Amino acid sequence: MARERSTGSPDNKGTVLVMGAGDAIGSAIVRKFASAGYTVCAARRNGDQLSDLVEDIRADGGQAHGFSCDARDEERVVELFRHIETEIGPLDCVVFNVGANVPMAILDTDSRKFRKIWEMACFGGFLTGREAARYMADREQGSILFTGATASVRGGAGFAAFASAKHGLRALAQSMARELGPKNIHVAHVVIDAAADTAWIAENHPKYAEFKAQDGIVEPDDLAENYLMLHEQKRNCWTFELDVRPWVERW
Repeated sequence: MARERSTGSPDNKGTVLVMGAGDAIGSAIVRKFASAGYTVCAARRNGDQLSDLVEDIRADGGQAHGFSCDARDEERVVELFRHIETEIGPLDCVVFNVGANVPMAILDTDSRKFRKIWEMACFGGFLTGREAARYMADREQGSILFTGATASVRGGAGFAAFASAKHGLRALAQSMARELGPKNIHVAHVVIDAAADTAWIAENHPKYAEFKAQDGIVEPDDLAENYLMLHEQKRNCWTFELDVRPWVERW
């Protein structure tokens, strides 16, 4: 029979990996789990950009590690999981948060660009999810959380490549949830159906200041609370898909 997830000791609630620990949402998720008492492992392609995040968490008394890893590289993903499992601790939660939101007209989308976006947003999710499942299945516990977007459920003009990848990631999450749920592994998909407060949005959203002033932009720190909540949910009421949007968002 599947076991309840262990809550760990009071000093260390478990180990969490965030694949795609970018400057906004990814880093906020890392900080949120660290503040809740988890040992956090942050990974992104340019791992040197994680030094400030890791140092801040450690300065606050948390346990944090930073890694360079391209989520599209199978060998590096496999090695990252092996290292964390053997040198840091068994993974209780894995978050796939790699971004690939690149607007591109279909006539300007060549096969190389399409493939790269798919590799980042979908194939990378497969590699990350598979490796997480390999370790968690033996222990019969854990959470695997995927970050989705508006493009996960509807394709917009100029986002054909991104939408196809995000649709694929959502389908992957659905299949994994049905397969791994009976093994006591919680798989969930978070649809962020709005603009999040990132540097790109701040520079390109035509009404950024107005929307932000009225809580119309998703705050990464507030968003991150949902990931922690999903991981700590009781298994008798697991959420598979969580739609997140500000109160002013039309849908």
